[in-house]
Amino acid sequence: MNLTRFTRSVIKPRGWRAALGLLALLGAASTAHAAEVAIACGGGGDGDYCPTAARAWAAQSGNSVKVVTTPNATTEKLALFQQLLNSHSQDVDVMMVDIAWPGLLAPHLLDLGEAVPPAEREAFFPALIEANTVDGRLVALPWYTDAGLLYYRQDLLDKYQRPVPRTWQEMADTAASIQQAERAAGADEMWGFVFQGRAYEGLTCNALEWIAGYGGGRIVEADGTITLDNPRATAALTEAASWIGTIAPRGVLNYTEEEARGVFQSGNAVFMRNWPYVWSLAQREGSRVRGKIGVAPLPHGPDADSVSTLGGWNFAVSRYTDTPEAAISLARYMTSADVQRRHALNNGMNPTRIALYDDPEVVAANPTMSVLRPVLMNAVARPSAVTGEAYARVSNAIFNGVHAVLSGRIQPAAALADLDQTLTRLKRRQW
Repeated sequence: MNLTRFTRSVIKPRGWRAALGLLALLGAASTAHAAEVAIACGGGGDGDYCPTAARAWAAQSGNSVKVVTTPNATTEKLALFQQLLNSHSQDVDVMMVDIAWPGLLAPHLLDLGEAVPPAEREAFFPALIEANTVDGRLVALPWYTDAGLLYYRQDLLDKYQRPVPRTWQEMADTAASIQQAERAAGADEMWGFVFQGRAYEGLTCNALEWIAGYGGGRIVEADGTITLDNPRATAALTEAASWIGTIAPRGVLNYTEEEARGVFQSGNAVFMRNWPYVWSLAQREGSRVRGKIGVAPLPHGPDADSVSTLGGWNFAVSRYTDTPEAAISLARYMTSADVQRRHALNNGMNPTRIALYDDPEVVAANPTMSVLRPVLMNAVARPSAVTGEAYARVSNAIFNGVHAVLSGRIQPAAALADLDQTLTRLKRRQW
């Protein structure tokens, strides 16, 4: 008889710890056999360190692991997990989830809070723990992280004797000046700034950085308060809209991360907003900007601080697992300091544990980490935890409204008022 399945059939899923206690009382026979844990990793390519680490856990723990590869596309991966969880499938025990998903998936995930001691939780960046906590439940552990950064052409700043900009206005002024000078010198395709302007999740990230970086709030605060309809948020979107067709090509309205990187890495942009992954790609042999770039915190508005949106991936445990104890053990191992250190050295991924940013070997392997550490301490999460299963609709409303502003179809103040009403309606439905 499968005792774990039996206990879960008579005890509510939220009482899985009680089920484990019952298993212990039923005798050692229930744990005499090693557990098999199925973990959903990435696409299984060379950059996917998850299978290697999971098999190392199996070798150390005496359990076995089944690695499940998932689609590379984030939306397809989410759809797969939602299908599995909504059907209470036991095909996957541990899942690699995006930082924006905990609120969407929380009802189907185990609370890891009691399994992870306070001292271990405090080893992670606080914003990452906050982003993975839904209604007081820690539903995922941070594995590696990202945050928005400003990339710049150091050679061009030196050539024109310009400092790295600290405010968005300084960035726009420098971008316009260098763009004009370079075009006059024959670089007809030079632009001042590129970013992610398509109507998709990436624009939600950019919009949050602009608004919060102007002191206009986090769109939806951690307590559910909607705060985006205010003069500072209006100023932020007015500033962003002024870039289109001046320092940014109109084509930026259809740019994702890779389109922006393509323009910058080909040598045709002075500044770019993107994620840390770009650094290693831009420094590869054959890159036109190799050895010519720098990275800095994102600019901010007047009388405000730089703000970056959190990205990254985490490990969660399905409520429907037959092996909760082993699955939690695997999730904790995958996010341990040793595994994160190897992940950083082997794959260049940014750790989620603060102490690793003091490791000389890790920092030497990824120079962006010296900039990223203070950025992560002040980073903000998208309002996914507080809006729960409605986050997809919330984000859709945000990026469509902001895209309408950037494309000139609506004025910033009117767009924010409309968006405030839309989010208020969603909130009335209890998100």
